[in-house]
Amino acid sequence: THTLPPGLEYLNQLDRIIIHQQVELLEAILGTETSSKYEIKNHLGQRVYFAVEENDCFDRNLCSPIRSFTIRIADNTGQEVITVNRPLRCNSCWFPCFLQELEVQSPPGTIAGYVVQNWDPFLPKFTIQNESKEDILKIIGPYATCGCFEDVDFEVKALNEMSTIGKISKYWSGFVNNVFTNTANFGIQVPVDLDVRIKAVMIGACFLIDLMFFENSLDGL
Repeated sequence: THTLPPGLEYLNQLDRIIIHQQVELLEAILGTETSSKYEIKNHLGQRVYFAVEENDCFDRNLCSPIRSFTIRIADNTGQEVITVNRPLRCNSCWFPCFLQELEVQSPPGTIAGYVVQNWDPFLPKFTIQNESKEDILKIIGPYATCGCFEDVDFEVKALNEMSTIGKISKYWSGFVNNVFTNTANFGIQVPVDLDVRIKAVMIGACFLIDLMFFENSLDGL
């Protein structure tokens, strides 16, 4: 059996994880994106981890939805426990050779798993893989991800795509009691006994889904 990556012990107890983006005052005033910061919370709203995206302003403002990024996730003591890496990839369904792929490390430097986009003409589809690139779970999104500010669910399914075991949800309203701002509010629901490494990979999947489908969803409002 694997030993538990340090800092992931808390994920053992969770079947619901909330990701809430912090809006920077500078960003709100200037209208340009600064490095994204997130809080990762349990279902009671208590912070478990915090996350910071690392990249440069050129990437953020010119390459937005296709940009590469590294997200560093630390526990409440400041110890980095998860690293999420995404290379620069073309974001077009017409170029399936450039489908999105994201790598999750925990502890940093040790692969925990991957999120790999699958080509599909109609639905957003992803495969969750373990550290050996073995397929573990599927994520299947809806036909339309612009839900007119209604919650959008991406279903977490077994590999045969028949049974649903959880979901990743984009919450527009009602779930997070906050002033409505251009923030990412996501919830992950998975079985409590899911391998903590795969739970860490699911957190990475949230960031990829947000960047691909919701990054510019409130622009112009």
